Amino acid sequence: MSTVLLQLVDALRSGAVEVVDLTQPLGPDTPVIGLPDIFAPSPGLTMETISRYDAGGPAWYWNTIRLGEHTGTHFDAPIHWVTGKDLPGNATDTIPVGRFVGPACVLDATEEVARNPDFLLTPAWIEGWEERHGRIPAGAWVLFRTDWSKRSGDAFTNLSEDGPHTPGFHKDASALLANDREVLGVGVETIGTDAGQAGTFDPPFPNHGIMHGAGRFGLASLCNLDRLPATGAVVIAAPLKLLGGSGSPLRVLALAPRL
Repeated sequence: MSTVLLQLVDALRSGAVEVVDLTQPLGPDTPVIGLPDIFAPSPGLTMETISRYDAGGPAWYWNTIRLGEHTGTHFDAPIHWVTGKDLPGNATDTIPVGRFVGPACVLDATEEVARNPDFLLTPAWIEGWEERHGRIPAGAWVLFRTDWSKRSGDAFTNLSEDGPHTPGFHKDASALLANDREVLGVGVETIGTDAGQAGTFDPPFPNHGIMHGAGRFGLASLCNLDRLPATGAVVIAAPLKLLGGSGSPLRVLALAPRL
């Protein structure tokens, strides 16, 4: 084993580096993104017992599950959006696995979001963060910390008559990260990687269109971002290897120096 891997193992054993779970529990009550009635909805998770130490299987327990690919903490592949449908290596089974791992840059906008649930990250905000923490490197996971994952129920979906009100990215910020910084992708604590009102933007859902059109990824419904430093952690976000998959639920893990 190489010296660097031995050092990592030792750091994990000693607790100097901890494994932080950035994944929300996944169950029948996990909220899914809502779409206008004219579009096909994504189902939530349902589970049906196959056997549980009974006549169906006296020594084993397992379930059948049904859910949309983009349920709970999930991965968005480029093929998920029309802008990325023709890119090479754009699905969960064809993306090179090395692209699932990268350094994390945690952009903390909790104060702004507490004042305004429709807050959008802008290039100016990102550049201000870079003045304090250094330029976002190519191949990084950019994680948008809002503490939204600490909400539950109606406060999490935050629906009004005109739709959901949740934070997200200004289209120019998405373009900066995808094209100028060449990030792996972005991660958010909300149900999807676009702001709640993004269906009304011009163009609609700009983060999806820009990120996936550039071959970048999305991570949604993350948690525990408050346990990560602004820089210095490594994120592992590997979706299921679904043939032609547009995404999948996944377990997102971060290796982080103990704070």
